[in-house]
Amino acid sequence: MTLPATAFAPADLDARFARMLRRAQQLPPPGSRPLTVAARVAGWITPRATDAIGGLPGVHVEDEAVHIAAASPRGLNLDAVLRGIAEALREAQCLRAWRDELLDVVGEGRTLARIERAAMRPLGMLTQAVHLNAWAPDGRLWIARRALDKPNDPGLWDTLAGGLVAAGEDCETALLRESREEAGLQAVEIAAHGPLRVALRMHRRLPEGYQVENLLLCDCVLDAAVAPANMDGEVCEIRCVSVAELWDMLGHGAFTLEAELAILDSLRLRAAGAGPAAHLK
Repeated sequence: MTLPATAFAPADLDARFARMLRRAQQLPPPGSRPLTVAARVAGWITPRATDAIGGLPGVHVEDEAVHIAAASPRGLNLDAVLRGIAEALREAQCLRAWRDELLDVVGEGRTLARIERAAMRPLGMLTQAVHLNAWAPDGRLWIARRALDKPNDPGLWDTLAGGLVAAGEDCETALLRESREEAGLQAVEIAAHGPLRVALRMHRRLPEGYQVENLLLCDCVLDAAVAPANMDGEVCEIRCVSVAELWDMLGHGAFTLEAELAILDSLRLRAAGAGPAAHLK
């Protein structure tokens, strides 16, 4: 079943998307320096993080940049060096919340190593985030409200499922995992989802550092009998809202920036008569 077109003029959606995009495209925090890992450009490190890791094995600080490499004379490979860096950032209280989750460290398009998720922002490293826009057959959208104890954006509304791609994980696997954990969806229930597409690469200043993130999203139409339900405790409410109600919530800033950009991307495509309606059955 294809989705109905939106009730909004493309110009309205484009204007709001442009406003949100300005919030998602910012220069690095003042005083940040380029960060290299294994001689490849891999991030933007904040001054506070530089102070916390200066002098650690495998870390070389210069005026123009900070360099991270394996510390072979000490028997430390790159992963071990990065573990030490994450611990030092934790001790210096540079991290928002320790997650005990590893993400890939990417430099110049190559996966180089792994590091604790919480260390990504102080180091300004690239992350990959997947989002699912799940529509009902009647054109309403399923949305999820983030738990009130979430370290980031507690209580704000989000896409039905979304999250960061873990170390060694491909984007499709991450999408299926997040859909299962956050909405109780089985792979068969979203098997007909559209292809994951990169909506944009975000560059945003945060209190703990710099968010450099590829925002990947896809759309699907859930069967009318499917009732999403959270499984991991990270969502406190799930609703199915009309496009008119959705637009009102967007206007009142009810969504995270990432979710709003993901939703607006889909609405713009629908209003223009191009996907995701073109590939949703």
